Amino acid sequence: MISPPEKIRAIRQQGVLEILWPGEALRQYPFKFLRCECPCASCVNEFTGERILNPDSIPETIAPVGMSFSGNYALKIEWADGHNTGIYTWEQLRRLADAPEVLAASKE
Repeated sequence: MISPPEKIRAIRQQGVLEILWPGEALRQYPFKFLRCECPCASCVNEFTGERILNPDSIPETIAPVGMSFSGNYALKIEWADGHNTGIYTWEQLRRLADAPEVLAASKE
């Protein structure tokens, strides 16, 4: 089981969600990248696992309008486009920490 992050904050000016994982480097997840990675049944076919969300339908300026914890295992994000059903588990967020989009944003 993945430990929860030590710190999470949205940096609207940079368009990233910043996460500090225990004992690791700080990661910056671009908002649009995270929105496109939403794991909910509206964004991913729950039977096949195929992503059904069209990334082109997400505005470049997408940003969270609210965030809350779901127990001690996940982050629930409400997005400016009205989408609010995605629950991002610590496991998913940690796995995404090594995505090229996150690594590139984290170096800026």
